[in-house]
Amino acid sequence: MSVALTSFIVFAASQIGTPGPANMALMATGARFGFRAAVPFVAGVALGKQLVIWPVGFGLMQLADRAPGVFVALKFASAAYIIWLAWKVANLRLGQGARTEAAPGFLAGLIVHPLNPKAWAMIVGSFTAFIAPGTPALAATATVATVLLGCQIVLHPLWTLAGAGIAKTVAGTVWEKYLMWTLAALTMASVLFVLFGGGT
Repeated sequence: MSVALTSFIVFAASQIGTPGPANMALMATGARFGFRAAVPFVAGVALGKQLVIWPVGFGLMQLADRAPGVFVALKFASAAYIIWLAWKVANLRLGQGARTEAAPGFLAGLIVHPLNPKAWAMIVGSFTAFIAPGTPALAATATVATVLLGCQIVLHPLWTLAGAGIAKTVAGTVWEKYLMWTLAALTMASVLFVLFGGGT
């Protein structure tokens, strides 16, 4: 087979299931608004990765080889955006404004992965490490897209549920601000690790 499917599934699950900007955003959204209100955001986050997978699968990285500076600039701009979101999370309080503020919706979730350096690194790694040279682009891209989406459908809601569950325990207590600071710090740490630590 032209795709190392079993090892790729293990890789995908480990990457999607571990802390990163998207999972921290999902957890923070679940904590702030509850799981039910966060469902459109979760769906957007899951499908947003497809906006990266298909262009990469059909040759976007060839363009990156020709204009590497553009992609480096985009990577740092994306990281800056995620860090700005983390700052907003740090200053949220779970019990304030929840009745008047609307939860982020599908479109807000859709842009999370295109602006997430961890997602780009993971997707590029998926193609370079688990797809055999010469594999037809459609077959390779469809396999990567299906496996990653399947893992997201299982794991992204779990992060959102975890946020909602934690919020029920800490909302309105002295621990609330420490929870939000921790979520923000983990988000920033995951971005910085991808940028400077060589992680995926």
